[in-house]
Amino acid sequence: MTIRIGNAPCSWGVEFADDPRNPAWRSVLKDCADAGYKGIELGPVGYMPEDPAILADALAEHDLELIGGVVFRAYHDPAMWDDVLDATHRTAKALKAHGAQHLVLIDSISERRAPTAGRASEAEQMDKAEWAAYRDRIAETARIGAEEYGLSVGIHAHAAGFMDFEPELERLLNEVDEKILKICFDTGHHSYAGFDPVAFMKRYVDRISYMHFKDIDPKVKADVIANRTGFYDACGQGIFCNLGDGDVDFPAVRRILLDAGFEGWCTVEQDCDPTLDVSPIDDARANRVYLESIGFN
Repeated sequence: MTIRIGNAPCSWGVEFADDPRNPAWRSVLKDCADAGYKGIELGPVGYMPEDPAILADALAEHDLELIGGVVFRAYHDPAMWDDVLDATHRTAKALKAHGAQHLVLIDSISERRAPTAGRASEAEQMDKAEWAAYRDRIAETARIGAEEYGLSVGIHAHAAGFMDFEPELERLLNEVDEKILKICFDTGHHSYAGFDPVAFMKRYVDRISYMHFKDIDPKVKADVIANRTGFYDACGQGIFCNLGDGDVDFPAVRRILLDAGFEGWCTVEQDCDPTLDVSPIDDARANRVYLESIGFN
């Protein structure tokens, strides 16, 4: 049994393909390899070249494997459905071209939810009809990824979207067939949402197909909850910290995965604000060293 550790462009501040602050994609590949990783995610589709030959040569140059890709789009907005479908097909095609396995679905940040990130009791809820349509959009992209492209599709809860808090995630899992939709479990977002990632993993480890490793600074989390700070400002305050410096119990996470016979990739995602004074490669190295220190090789 093998658990492999990768990283993702969001650890270099890459959230949107057209952000002028993004570092060059080749430099991210080099940094990732230099920091000791053997795999990397695609990042937002369009950030890395969609020409398979160009990206394949660059991955090979740095001895990196493409792990998966994320569809981070507004599932909550029916007017954005064409955009969701475009990202789904383009991402899935890129993954297939490079033999990557994991298609991750994330409802992007909503203006209706960003002010109450981390505060489930205050967050606006969808009504029955809105939820049903929202669920069906997620299910359809999961079907596309699983049935049309043969990928493993995982839903990823994310702060400030409508798939954020544990009850919403559980509701979706109960309503969408496991054959097409599994879980990409993000430890940090689950903690930010106010729930226990280890307890959730114990209940749902058999449905988890892929992991995102993220940690949460408990002091920053306490402050942003107490001060009713919105998601964007919380990111600017450094809520996402280096692995092992936060409140996620990664030794317990490792034990759950080992006991369940989990095989495959776990990807570090330390979302960083590119406007902050950060050193992504130093953080990537530190995160790799920490994971090795607790038994992830």
